[in-house]
Amino acid sequence: MAKLEDRTPVTRERAIRVAMALADADGIELLSMRKLAAALDITAMSLYYHLKDKEDLLDGMLDIVHSEFATPSAGDEWRAAMRKRAGSTRSVLALHPWAISMKARTSPGPATLGHLDSVIGCLTAAGFSMAMTGHAMSILDSYVLGFAQQEASLPLDPSGDIGDATEAIMAQQEAMADSFKNLAAMAVSLILQPGYAFGNEFDFGLELILDGLEVALLSDSVPSSQ
Repeated sequence: MAKLEDRTPVTRERAIRVAMALADADGIELLSMRKLAAALDITAMSLYYHLKDKEDLLDGMLDIVHSEFATPSAGDEWRAAMRKRAGSTRSVLALHPWAISMKARTSPGPATLGHLDSVIGCLTAAGFSMAMTGHAMSILDSYVLGFAQQEASLPLDPSGDIGDATEAIMAQQEAMADSFKNLAAMAVSLILQPGYAFGNEFDFGLELILDGLEVALLSDSVPSSQ
């Protein structure tokens, strides 16, 4: 494996960022402490001066990912803040797709905790109860992570167009078109139309969720009758 040309001294942060670059290029499955040490041009044993173990490395990688998300503040207009956070999260995960499927860490770092704390603060300052804040974060995060995962798994070109792949699939299944009329109709009337990009579905779904949360917020703030 080629070694880095950069002779900057190894630090914990540099080691973590190099590990992220390796994961971005090759996937998290191929990342090992030995491979990271080789990339840093140090011995594997030297790496443990900076990182306790691979779990510590993964904690640090995910914490940096969270530091790259747009973080709202208390007092921000909640809907605009959640929209910005969702778009930012999607963009960051597109750069680090390995983070989408990483198991939740049992030792989250300060950036992760600070980000979540700020999201809670933004929503509660806007009038969401703590229970409704939990609902909002759950549905927003589930949607964004799910969309990012689906987007990463589809054969999309850089513009988000799936047309070429759809044409190939339909060509293979042309003989079975009678059995899949609805799929064929969607491909012809929507997906293969000029200007269609799967990524554009993100904003539509996000606005539906924000609309629903706005209604829920209004209902949550109305005192129940005694």
